[in-house]
Amino acid sequence: MTPGAPLLSFRLSVDYANHRGVLRDVSLDIQPGEILGLVGESGSGKSTIALALLRLLSLKGGTASGQLTFEGQDLLQKSETELRAIRGRRISIVLQSPVASLNPALRLGTQLKEAWRAHAHGGEEECSRTIRTALENVQLPSDSQFLRRRPSQLSVGQAQRVNIAMAILHRPALLIADEATSALDTITQSEILDLFARLNRDLDMAILYISHDLLSVATLCNCVAILHQGQIVETGSTRQVFASPTHPYTQSLLNALRLSRIAHATGDSLTPTHELLLR
Repeated sequence: MTPGAPLLSFRLSVDYANHRGVLRDVSLDIQPGEILGLVGESGSGKSTIALALLRLLSLKGGTASGQLTFEGQDLLQKSETELRAIRGRRISIVLQSPVASLNPALRLGTQLKEAWRAHAHGGEEECSRTIRTALENVQLPSDSQFLRRRPSQLSVGQAQRVNIAMAILHRPALLIADEATSALDTITQSEILDLFARLNRDLDMAILYISHDLLSVATLCNCVAILHQGQIVETGSTRQVFASPTHPYTQSLLNALRLSRIAHATGDSLTPTHELLLR
């Protein structure tokens, strides 16, 4: 990758067989080590972007055209074999439904080992050491008793931490978090946001944080892009966009948030970011 170049750069349009123009010339750059928030309402095309970046749109009957460059490589020209060497190793994803993302029939240790062996060929000791480090990074136990659990024996928050541990096993350059906190309660969501921030800092890992939750984006992200009806309508630093939105759709999102927060005010103290959103 050329020094100073974006880690990921894309300009994509996406069609489905029964729905054309789902994404229309959507363009974004993500820098190494950056946390970029992608905000949009349900149906705006957020998850379609995640699938397009992983070259998995065909699973949903979609096709992408345009430009998609990651670490200096043109991913649109890669074969499926070449892409399999990138997915899970250089780009990983954490999805919305923590328990559903895990195989209910397999113990956690087995699933973690399979995720490691998909991109590594070391011995059992190296595998165990890598898994132990990943679990410690997400603040989960790594003892044999925990590794023998099945997904049904985990809380939703624990299951999401296991998914994150699997995603970071190979120290990816980019983690895509697709609504990764939306299924969590408020306290667990806050813990996972703190975890993403720490992983970004400690592993120098860029994160594309996809969400409809403006407060979580304001808490976590350096920069933000607003997606509306298949197009990016506004981008910039989180503070800049949230303090002085220029597009009418962004303005309406922030106004709705302010009204919601005022209507449900509890008297709790607000963080500086939350105070900014309520101005």
